[in-house]
Amino acid sequence: MLIGYVRVSKNDDQSNALQLRALEEAGCRRIFTETMSSGRWDRPELHRLIDQLRAGDVVVVWKLDRLSRSLKDLLHLIDRITRAEAGFRSLTEAIETTSPAGRMLMHMIGSFAEFERAMIQERTSAGLATARAEGRIGGRRRKLDATKRREIAESVLSGRKTGAEMARLYDVSPPTVSRIVAEYQTALTAGGA
Repeated sequence: MLIGYVRVSKNDDQSNALQLRALEEAGCRRIFTETMSSGRWDRPELHRLIDQLRAGDVVVVWKLDRLSRSLKDLLHLIDRITRAEAGFRSLTEAIETTSPAGRMLMHMIGSFAEFERAMIQERTSAGLATARAEGRIGGRRRKLDATKRREIAESVLSGRKTGAEMARLYDVSPPTVSRIVAEYQTALTAGGA
């Protein structure tokens, strides 16, 4: 039986319609769908698919990177599929693991997918380093300026207000107040030492 696996990344505005259509046209009678990064190993639908494989089944994906972008993980997954006496097929790259030539090509394509992911990570790290060097800091802007943060810390430490009261007053969570107080105490200790 042909069994399809569809995956789109959680943070992308991707649709799985193209993958679903391709797998249905390829003859997949059963399709497992997941919305999760390929870099994550804990993909429940993928593991459910592999656990249910029987001898003679073929796992079909639209593209190799839908299964994994890490060569190590890809080879591990293919090994698990092979141990279940099942096959693997990627529609876009025309890779199948039922022949020696198909297995060799799959290893080569997997290497390129891993290389591409490493290059993306390297470019992202370089871009972040450049931004930091230019004084830009990533992440969400702080909701409270330095004056408000000091007021929260001093009010809680002096006992004038509780952390919960300051959280309600400034519309932040109690853990945020705790972090502000801890940062303030650390700064006082470092400055006084």
